[in-house]
Amino acid sequence: MARNIGNRLSQLAKRRKGMDRLTRIAQDSQTEIITKSLQSEAWQDRAKNQSYTRYALGAMQEVGPDYTRISVETAERVGAQLKTGLANAGITADFRLQGSVPLNVHIRGVSDVDLLTIDLGFLTYSTTGVLSQAGGYYSGIPTPKTSIGSLITLRTEAEKILKSKYPAATVDTSGGKAISISGGSLARPVDVVPSHWHDGHAYQLSRQEHDRTVTILNKKVPATIDNLPFLHIKRIQERCGGTFGSLRKAIRLCKNVKADAIEEGTSIDFPSFDIAATLYHADTEALKMGFFYELRILGEVQRFLDVLYHNEAYAKSLRVPDGSRVIFETQAKYEGMKRLSAEIDDLMKEVAREQVPLLYIPDGQALRTSRDAIWSLNIPA
Repeated sequence: MARNIGNRLSQLAKRRKGMDRLTRIAQDSQTEIITKSLQSEAWQDRAKNQSYTRYALGAMQEVGPDYTRISVETAERVGAQLKTGLANAGITADFRLQGSVPLNVHIRGVSDVDLLTIDLGFLTYSTTGVLSQAGGYYSGIPTPKTSIGSLITLRTEAEKILKSKYPAATVDTSGGKAISISGGSLARPVDVVPSHWHDGHAYQLSRQEHDRTVTILNKKVPATIDNLPFLHIKRIQERCGGTFGSLRKAIRLCKNVKADAIEEGTSIDFPSFDIAATLYHADTEALKMGFFYELRILGEVQRFLDVLYHNEAYAKSLRVPDGSRVIFETQAKYEGMKRLSAEIDDLMKEVAREQVPLLYIPDGQALRTSRDAIWSLNIPA
């Protein structure tokens, strides 16, 4: 592994404790994070003389609950300001969280929170759905509004409100899908995503919110994009429950390794959403055993990514958990996964060397032998 593991351990600790993003939060929050950063986390006291093992274990762990709580509270605070401001502009809005934070696979103490800002005054629906066919949406009054037009209006008003209510913060309106706000009085960065509901066939049948589609705007085109963020969260939560929490650990492990590889200059075009979607297809029985043998999570991640590395057709057949598209719809993502796979290979081999210093590796069997060496090891907490 041609990397400096000491640097990676340092970067991991900084990332988890929020020390890598101090300039993006309020001054009083900076002081709090600096103070907390002096405290050791449990993973830092494991495998004391085995740096690669300690890194692998630390990269799997969830961010401290206080960091997550503050992220959610900050998003709620921004949502409250937007709700009042939008109401004054004649727009009734509701709010939901999406992304890594509500799924608990974020890897930063100071993590951007995705805040869906939903215009309740505009709705689209599938006209062939059961509720539509039963007349459930008919108002008798045609509307001249369009999805793009409504979302542009929502975004314009949201930008005005954020700049007005948070004059000391940085409000970045350059993004196509989100308005990013950070600094000033905010304890965490927040990405505000203007959106509206779309009721497709599945939602009209189940009336469950996890089946409901969210339509967002890419203002750079402009065009709308339909997502199923709550179905994604639900399915990964369910799969993770079946692995006693190991699926989330696997996702965090890959996201941390990717972050450190990028920091060192390796380009990995493999978005966090797709990392989670990919590991959703890993062997659940192997991940389940990670509850007892934590390094087995590393072993299964390595094994599964290696399978995808050597079987491009199979990899490109895999779909995201909500079923809406294939994961590797671009060659760039597939190449990014392959680079991440190589990083995980190297990490696993180094961990195996630490755990079994005199490990005999037959020619051409480095990965299999290393994986077997860590498969049933229990590292004391």
